[in-house]
Amino acid sequence: MDKSIYTAMSGAVRTLTAQSTVSNNLANASTVGFRAELAMATTAPVDGDGLPTRVASTFGGGAFDPSVGTLMTTDRPLDVAVRGSGWIAVQDASGEPAYTRNGELQIDALGQLVTSRGELVLGEGGPIAIPPHENVTSADDGTVSVIPQGKGGAVQATVARIRVDNIQPQAMRRGDDGLFRPGEDAAVEPAAGAALSVGTLESSNVNLAQSLVEMIALSRQFELQVKAIRSADAATEAANTLPTRAKFQATTLAESKHNQTNAAPASYTHLTLPTTYAV
Repeated sequence: MDKSIYTAMSGAVRTLTAQSTVSNNLANASTVGFRAELAMATTAPVDGDGLPTRVASTFGGGAFDPSVGTLMTTDRPLDVAVRGSGWIAVQDASGEPAYTRNGELQIDALGQLVTSRGELVLGEGGPIAIPPHENVTSADDGTVSVIPQGKGGAVQATVARIRVDNIQPQAMRRGDDGLFRPGEDAAVEPAAGAALSVGTLESSNVNLAQSLVEMIALSRQFELQVKAIRSADAATEAANTLPTRAKFQATTLAESKHNQTNAAPASYTHLTLPTTYAV
């Protein structure tokens, strides 16, 4: 019985993890450049003494749906959508390079080019700093240009070029911070030519209808696993009480026989009738 409980419990835990993944996808259905996360579980042996009769399931994080979302036209000069298998290079919180498909760029208070989430956008020489300007534009090849302040539009200066690298989606893994990083053996090639589409944004690739159906299916699956746990627990409890019942019945039968054997013999009262004599 413990095997069935262990199996149902492992399935219930992974179902809860899958529900959390689908919930995160639904919450990011309107996030620019978001890639739907996939809930994947793999088997792993359970280490310990005794025979290897148990197998655990571990959650394989980092997998995502590589399909491209639809393009939305914004006509904003700092909104860019990545074409093909390209990724925009950014700097994560630890200062290391990472990648994103979020092309909703803006300039922060320090004059640095950042994404809508605040990650620094990297150029060929590091983070891109935008000088004081009257206007800023971007080109399909990633070039960021400004009209310097006080020049009156007569001079346009090139500031930097957004770093875009071509990496196959199968070689990328999503981190807990929502950024993507290539594997050790991944081929990273700088994108050439028109790697960006200016004035457009890539929407999330989350399929709302499919995600809602998955959530309902996972809820029903979790209910079945909980019922399996309860059924196995009830069967185990019933099996554990059988020896106690048998012992109780045997003890009761033995006591009954003992009482019958040691019972005092029945006593009988003899009546003496008076003797009558004939006169």
